[in-house]
Amino acid sequence: MLRVRWLGRVRYGDALALQRGLYRHPGTDYLLLLEHEPTYTLGVRADRANLLRDPAELGAELVVADRGGDVTFHGPGQLVGYPVLDVVGKRGGGMADTASYVAGVAQVLIDALADLGLPGCTYDPQYPGVWAPGEPWRKIAAIGVRLGRGRSMHGFALNVTDEPLGWFEHIIPCGLAERGVTSLEREGVVVSMRDAVDAVSRRAAERWGGGAAGAAPGAVDRADVVWRTSVTDLAPFSRGEGAGRPVRLTGRLAAAGVDGGLELSERKPAWLRPKVRHDEGVLELRRLLREHELVTVCEEAGCPNQSECWADGTATFMINGEQCTRACGFCLVDTSKPFPLDPDEPQRVAAAVRRMGLRFAVVTAVARDDLADGGAAAFAATIAAIRGEVPTCSVEVLIPDCKGDADALGTIFAARPDVLNHNIETVARLQRAARPSASYARSLAVLAAAGEAGLVTKSSIIVGMGERDDEVLQTLADLAAIGVDIVTIGQYLRPTSTHLPVARWVEPEAFDRFKAAGEALGIGHVEASPLTRSSYHARQAAASAGQATAVPVPVPVRLPTLGRPRD
Repeated sequence: MLRVRWLGRVRYGDALALQRGLYRHPGTDYLLLLEHEPTYTLGVRADRANLLRDPAELGAELVVADRGGDVTFHGPGQLVGYPVLDVVGKRGGGMADTASYVAGVAQVLIDALADLGLPGCTYDPQYPGVWAPGEPWRKIAAIGVRLGRGRSMHGFALNVTDEPLGWFEHIIPCGLAERGVTSLEREGVVVSMRDAVDAVSRRAAERWGGGAAGAAPGAVDRADVVWRTSVTDLAPFSRGEGAGRPVRLTGRLAAAGVDGGLELSERKPAWLRPKVRHDEGVLELRRLLREHELVTVCEEAGCPNQSECWADGTATFMINGEQCTRACGFCLVDTSKPFPLDPDEPQRVAAAVRRMGLRFAVVTAVARDDLADGGAAAFAATIAAIRGEVPTCSVEVLIPDCKGDADALGTIFAARPDVLNHNIETVARLQRAARPSASYARSLAVLAAAGEAGLVTKSSIIVGMGERDDEVLQTLADLAAIGVDIVTIGQYLRPTSTHLPVARWVEPEAFDRFKAAGEALGIGHVEASPLTRSSYHARQAAASAGQATAVPVPVPVRLPTLGRPRD
């Protein structure tokens, strides 16, 4: 099966982390299609003399890539494709197999270009790439790949519009001074990025997926995501514009094909009515948290299971303040201007863990995009403080994406939490409506990078915001393909009238199907039920996934609980 994913506008580092995650898990073939932010890349044999200007002066990144070829450019107006495939060759991935694979990539593009109205393009094995017909030589698509252990990475970049061409003036593309570059638009073929994606997807499906896309049930799993519903905005789920007013989020939901929703006053089904308890255990836990001046996501996110979990002595600590710098459409956490971090907070969390007798603690946080490291140092300090206070306590962290910054994420990874949780939240089609400052691709990249660092990884999906069941299965497949160990799935409950509406009540039987499907895909543990939240049964899930030691809790107090922070 070939899974084709349009990811929208993606930073190069995020796409590379996602590729690496897919590369490490053979058996599933992917074609990632996207646009990059302006980026110059150097191949392993690149001559830096071919870089004529400092990319920083131009507002572009410079990346040294582990692919073949010299210097090239990636940016808006260019369709970038990364096939991550099991490549079957006669020589176990040697040079002959690589040459054959590159020729196959070129043929996909040549056929797609003909479909779009530019026949006669050619491939020159001496100068890998696809060349426009006629003279002089004009490269319309660059190709640079890496094959190892019979699996592919990197891929191609097809110039669709003239927008990338100006950027090529600051390099000697691929080190070929005597040969120029061109685009479909420059060659007189004006098409949309959507048209280019369709053409490449169809031809890739024929070569790598067993037939034309959609030709046979199950032959190719194509992600029909938001870009199919909007001609002008091709990346509505990956190009965040920061915090938005609820009406804007609702508009984006409509653009994603979700209209209306259930009335806020509609009575919930019986399976969504948690029991409310305010016994002495709940009151004692609240007193303990207030004594240490700590915040729980149970309260801040309006968790439906707060009283049930608190009655059982369960809570999830939320660090880095109470104010989030993002405005996700489903979340109740305050979005006013955040205060400076409290340097004593990690030690106070650790003291509470000790007093509560915990053996498994969950620590989450608001998103702090105002901080250079996104709050990563505070996560590391809290992990260290808990382990210093209670060495036997396992720690799960539920982190924001830290804007994909590799150094910030590395700070958290280096602290070696027992479980690294980052929520993808919803399906690709609904990302921009639900979490406008986040990205489906970036969330997958964060999880893939954590897996590459050797950490146990976990994520969560909210259902009932307008997704289809098949999209939930696609998301589970994407999480499984990068090796995520634990997934939780729960019903969306609208916090207030200013939040996104509930599109549907998902029946318990559907959650059973999601669980079975996720575990069949290879996810070690799937926790799925209407009232599940991302920290639900966290200790048990870690143990079930075979990645943590299940240690009995000596008192009826444990972490985590069912809360969902902003991400």
